[in-house]
Formats: sequence, structure tokens, C-alpha cells
Amino acid sequence: MSKQNQWIVGVNAVSSAVENDADNVREILIEGGSKNARLTEIEENARRKGIEVRRVTGQALDGVGGSLRHQGVAARYAAAKTWDEGELQALVEAAEGKALLLVLDGVQDPHNLGACLRSAAAAGVTAVIIPKDKSVGVNATVRKTSAGAADRIPVVAVTNLSRCLRDLQQLGVWIYGLAGEADASLYSIDLRGNVALVLGGEADGLRRLTREHCDGLVKIPMPGDIESLNVSVAAGVTLFEAVRQRQ
Repeated sequence: MSKQNQWIVGVNAVSSAVENDADNVREILIEGGSKNARLTEIEENARRKGIEVRRVTGQALDGVGGSLRHQGVAARYAAAKTWDEGELQALVEAAEGKALLLVLDGVQDPHNLGACLRSAAAAGVTAVIIPKDKSVGVNATVRKTSAGAADRIPVVAVTNLSRCLRDLQQLGVWIYGLAGEADASLYSIDLRGNVALVLGGEADGLRRLTREHCDGLVKIPMPGDIESLNVSVAAGVTLFEAVRQRQ
């Protein structure tokens, strides 16, 4: 999708973009005649920041939103906010020994990535790391599903995930990968320091090289007869175990 035609839709996603990334928002479309208080708030905030706001028909919003439910509002980006992998060191150091990183190794469903970002934002993660290849990027669907989280937390797309994990280890970050066949339980490890939690993609889980660069593999104990969890659910369970330990 070109920069000129990159749209995000939905109240939470657009509100977050205006609040956290206003420089990259070129215009806001709001459904004419709507009396929704949230839409009025978005319009007022956008105008204060010098962003053009246009009232349009619901049909026009359907056209830019595609299959996504636009909730009466859409925003056009000139560019999406991105983070460079060279910024990871500063992010880890700024956390002062309490960095919490979520690494997603090949998540390809935008709804799953968006849900993972939402959980990550709620857990106060330092950054989310994704590979540039064989992984969905932060597109309009991800932004909508994340309910604005994609604009609140650093999402770092890296060229070489294995090298990134090595670099994190050099910064004193412990790397733990989730694998159903692991012997150690998630609840048996210390997650209070600099920690990166690595989850695999929907189909194949962690790739071999990713596994080899983890300090340890852990599993979420599941006494029921289901073999695995959806990656976004597993991310939420894992992150909030770290939150629990850090309280």
C-alpha cells in the first residue's frame, strides 16, 4: 500500500494516531451528521493539531475502510511511524534493568499481531520485535485490531532476528522461548529483570535458529486436552505472568 493511500479506521485507532503520531496524519474523515461524542473529541483534537478534517458520507468511509468496521472515522497517513533496530539498545538501557520485550517470530495474521500489540501495551512492554520477512507488518488491520496500541509502543522490525537476539543477550537480556514440548514451566522462571519473551508463528511455532538463540525454552502448563493456544492468547498469558512477578 502506498503512503498516499494508507488508511487506518476505527475510533480507538484514529484517536491514538492523532494523539501519539499527529505529524504523520494527513487528514481525518468523519461521517457527516454523526453526534458521537468520541468522534467530536477526535475532530477537536485533530483541528487543534492542524490536521485537516472532512465530513463525508458513510459510503465514502466504506470505500477507504474496506472490510474493516470504520465506526464513522478514518485517518490517512503520509507515513507510518517506525522504529529502527538500532534504537533497541537505548530502549533497553532506559528501562534500567527492567526491560520487558515481546518477540514475535513470524506472526502472519494481522488480527493476531494487533491483539498481541494490545496485550503488550497493557503490560507496559519496552518494545515488540518482529522480523521484516515472513511476518505481517503494522498495516491498517493491525492498527485497528490493536485499538491504538500500535501507536503507543515501539514496534521494531528487524532484518535478522537471530542476530537481534544475540545483540539483546549482549545487553544483559535473558531470552525465553515458548514451546509446548519444553520441560520448564513459564511459572518456574524469574521474569523480573531484563527479559525477552519469544513466541512463534501460527503454523510452525519457533523456527530452529530462533530456538537456538534462546537462553531457555518454557511452556504454559495446560491441564486440559488442548495442545496449544492462539499466539495472541499465549502472549497475554506470558506477559502478564511477567507483570505479576514485577509487582
